[in-house]
Amino acid sequence: MFPSFSTTEVFDSYWRFAAERLAMYYRRLGDPVGPWTDDLILREYRFTNTFRAADRVSQYLIREVQYREDRSQAPDEVFFRTMLFKLFNRIETWERLEQELGPVSWQSARFEAMSELLDGLIEAGRRVYSAAYIMPSPAFGHRRKHANHLAMLAKMMDDGLPGSLARASSMHSAYELILDYPGLGPFLAFQYTIDLNYSTLLNFDEGDFVVAGPGALDGIAKCFKKANSLKSADIIHAMVERQGEEFARLGLDFMGLFGRRLQPIDCQNLFCEISKYARVAHPDASGSSGRTRIKQRYQAADALAPVSPYFPPKWKLRSAAPEVSAIARPEPIQLSLF
Repeated sequence: MFPSFSTTEVFDSYWRFAAERLAMYYRRLGDPVGPWTDDLILREYRFTNTFRAADRVSQYLIREVQYREDRSQAPDEVFFRTMLFKLFNRIETWERLEQELGPVSWQSARFEAMSELLDGLIEAGRRVYSAAYIMPSPAFGHRRKHANHLAMLAKMMDDGLPGSLARASSMHSAYELILDYPGLGPFLAFQYTIDLNYSTLLNFDEGDFVVAGPGALDGIAKCFKKANSLKSADIIHAMVERQGEEFARLGLDFMGLFGRRLQPIDCQNLFCEISKYARVAHPDASGSSGRTRIKQRYQAADALAPVSPYFPPKWKLRSAAPEVSAIARPEPIQLSLF
């Protein structure tokens, strides 16, 4: 039993999902073709990785935006690049900006030119934002959302936010500095804090602080009875603390991310993913969102060839992936819709 919490059957699926989705990640590094799992739900639908930093967009952020050798590590530059990328959270938008306007740099930033370029992309029917987050428009007086976001970034720079963040005493205090800006609710501000903490600008322990998003709250409601009486942050921290015991209880071989344990941000994301997974695996499990279908199906044609993983050097992760060929695959789940 999970101490002091009354759990549902989805709770065990949470840990099984975490272990198998991570094993899929390692299998794909050695075999780009697949299939990488016998779990029919994981084959059929799209899910993020067990570890947030291993996802495609996070990998691009860390490798290409934050740590590429020709990028300045000055605090202003690191902050500007990270936030410009994350405001849109779309690799194609970032690459188009650099193709048309040159390497992104605060020293040579041309906000009007960026806004005009994004205007053109939208008028040509191109998406400039990722669908990963709901991005409300901050009120800076512009007609289009992207112009308001660029204006917000300009204000952050004018306010000296990068320097203030560099002097922050904790992840929570850094988060509060970001949260102070219009259009950034608690969940987005937390996500940006984590993204900046990948970089050389911040260096806090990810275990210090967490904010649960709407998807995670739905997952928590499916994993725990009377979830409304529990604090989401307390539950997430308890998952981090209990991960070893829970994987062992279920006989799961969980290798971690090149030796790195699950952090609160990862457990938060896993609650969001198990919320989706349970819509098929546990259709009777009631959450807080009322959603019953998973929108995004996995398309093999959309898969990109895996590249060598790259994580913040300060994490000092093991360089070699563990051997996964001998890991037992889960029993296929029998689903009437297949």
